[in-house]
Amino acid sequence: MAIGFGLAAAATLAALWHHDQPQPAMQAKITESAPAIPRQYLALVQMTEQTAPEAEGDKAREENQRLGFSGVIASAKPFRAIAAAGEDHDRALQCLTQAVYYEAAREPEGGQRAVAQVVLNRVRHPAFAKTVCGVVYQRFDASVCQFSFVCDGSMARRPLPGLWNRAKRIAADALTGRVERQVGTATHYHADYVFPRWAPHLAKLAQVGAHIFYRWPGGWGLPGAFTGRYAGGERIPAFDPARFATVAEPAIDYPPVAALPERRASNDVGGRMDPTKGWKLSIPDPSASSGALSDMLARQQKAAPVTLAADDHHIQGVQP
Repeated sequence: MAIGFGLAAAATLAALWHHDQPQPAMQAKITESAPAIPRQYLALVQMTEQTAPEAEGDKAREENQRLGFSGVIASAKPFRAIAAAGEDHDRALQCLTQAVYYEAAREPEGGQRAVAQVVLNRVRHPAFAKTVCGVVYQRFDASVCQFSFVCDGSMARRPLPGLWNRAKRIAADALTGRVERQVGTATHYHADYVFPRWAPHLAKLAQVGAHIFYRWPGGWGLPGAFTGRYAGGERIPAFDPARFATVAEPAIDYPPVAALPERRASNDVGGRMDPTKGWKLSIPDPSASSGALSDMLARQQKAAPVTLAADDHHIQGVQP
């Protein structure tokens, strides 16, 4: 998640999404009133919108472990502001499912519920947009998105049906009032392999799977500060798939199997495996085979003894 697309060709990107995803009408813009941010929190809010981490990798994990947890976690209230039917519900469900899927598809279920909780906590907090889609796509047309999957090309990849359905179920539960208590009033999180500059300035609440969750410091992060009211009128921005043309493909340091030269006889049935064709390596269990050495010794014991003549000994260099 980063603490931080054009109307043309929107249908092209929509076709990349899984067929089970709802396809509500898309809007070109999300219009939200400016968030109410107390003056003493302005600098901190600006800091959380920066993406450059203080540390990454092992160094980040060390810093994250060094940063202590804040203690008691106050539970958020159930979110039941959206009726179970209608366009607002369908759009909110799609946006929340996208956030859960693209942010935490392979996280444990508790980690996915925690991501959904952060989104709904933001809907209620004065610092963020007042719709589910507004929170998920906040700053979608800026250089830094609030959720990185909105801007990094992740949504150009077709979701895996099983993982998508699970994310959708979790999102639906959250929209009907289920609360993930272990992250309380968290409004921020990041992966444990990065250490953002803002981390020491927020209250660290919990780690669930690979994500670490935080709330605003002081009273602005406690339940009493969550006074925002759901505005309704969910809108999903339209994207220009050409924006993803600059996203680099993952680099590999070895050539594909097809690019390697053949170095075997035409009648050789062995050789390299090509996993792209569904081939799988099959090696017999050691207990099911006596081994090549044992087979050779057994054959030697069954063979007739060989008697060498004197001339043979001489040839072999062995004294009679």
